[in-house]
Amino acid sequence: MSSSRPTSVPSPKIATEFLEAHPEVATIDVLLPDLSGVVRGKRIGRDQLEGTFKEGAAFPASVFGTDVTGDSVDSSGLVWELGDADYPCWPVAGSLVQVPWTARPSAQVMLTMAEPDGTPFYADPRVVLQRVAQRYADKGWRPVVALELEFYLIDKTREAHLPPSPAISPVTGSRQSTTQVYGLDELDDFEAVLDDVANACQLQGIPAMAASAEYAPGQFEINLTHVDDPVQAADHAVMLKRVVKGVARAHGMNATFMAKPFGDETGNGLHMHVSVLDKDGNNIFASEDDPEHGSPLLRHAVGGLCQTMNDCMALFAPTANAYRRIRPNAYVPLSACWGYNNRTCAFRVPASSPDGVRIEHRVAGADANPYLAGAAILAAILHGIETEAEAPPPVDGNAYESQEPSVPKTWAESLELFEKSDFIAEWLGEGFQRVFHAVKESERRDFESEVTPLEWAWYLKTV
Repeated sequence: MSSSRPTSVPSPKIATEFLEAHPEVATIDVLLPDLSGVVRGKRIGRDQLEGTFKEGAAFPASVFGTDVTGDSVDSSGLVWELGDADYPCWPVAGSLVQVPWTARPSAQVMLTMAEPDGTPFYADPRVVLQRVAQRYADKGWRPVVALELEFYLIDKTREAHLPPSPAISPVTGSRQSTTQVYGLDELDDFEAVLDDVANACQLQGIPAMAASAEYAPGQFEINLTHVDDPVQAADHAVMLKRVVKGVARAHGMNATFMAKPFGDETGNGLHMHVSVLDKDGNNIFASEDDPEHGSPLLRHAVGGLCQTMNDCMALFAPTANAYRRIRPNAYVPLSACWGYNNRTCAFRVPASSPDGVRIEHRVAGADANPYLAGAAILAAILHGIETEAEAPPPVDGNAYESQEPSVPKTWAESLELFEKSDFIAEWLGEGFQRVFHAVKESERRDFESEVTPLEWAWYLKTV
């Protein structure tokens, strides 16, 4: 493969030093997250690692034209139009780490795709987020980002036609059956799993904070510490999901980030906290004149988030299942509203020190691609600031009662809004907009053409 090596690619010396430090490592997984956030990749031998840093790894561009099942979507324009050609993928700095949950010593490294001339490939979600981050850098600003991810630990064994079950506690030998938010006994039940997750995060440089039990049996949340590089923050989220799934498998169970795995229990969310530092390191959302409520730029940022929320819902809720999560009184926003320290709103300004003023975006499900959700959120914030968008009045009390639901009710409606959005085209790119819509619209049609067991149960003999 002949291609220009981007200047941002880490030196092959990194690979050499890693192999010398870890002679036990036999294989390395090279990872390339797709549009759905599914981590695609290859498993290479240690003798191929230095070559990957020198020459890149070849993947077809159509990897970004695949749906969540792995099928290529012809209408994406990344398959036959390009001759299903290979493109160079290059290691991401700082992402070469050990993998502690496998039976055989192994490692992993993240990749990002480039054009043959070395420029970033427009449909790579990591590149989409990089472009938005660059617009902040052009102003001398740095977004500070922290992500929170919810997930369930579930039984590894499941009949295909039956719903999942919460995992059996290794301590008690039984399933949790009650909701004990922030419960310590629930953490004790899965202490071995969560400890191994924490140890793996430390080994891989993922800045994970303590886990907490959430609002359903077997549900947990892990918060990531804030960093002033949004692309790195999304990298951490992708790596965290891989850690949680890998460690769970090693303990004989599975982990799911599906938005709504149980109909009668709370869903899994992806919450993103954002503040912005100026060139002098000052938080632009903070205000000396009004430390309790923040600066006018905070309200413009919220205004941008409110204006663009529905255009971006296809990124925040990118699956059929995601729309089962969006319902009243489930801590999932139903309208583009905001408030101070109010978890019933889409955009919450948490209680904090005056310098720590930030926005918590509470819309996305845990099935969202962290790069794409982050790109949409940061684009909306900067769009709101640059256009001096007006925020609606903040909501006090229960937003589910005071605010009329306004989010798209269906996947089809979200995709239509996304496809027609001038905001998406301008900020995330027309090429990306076309590819993402094609992939997800194809996925939606395939999903909706499937006849379900419930339809047979209700209609086969009755109508």
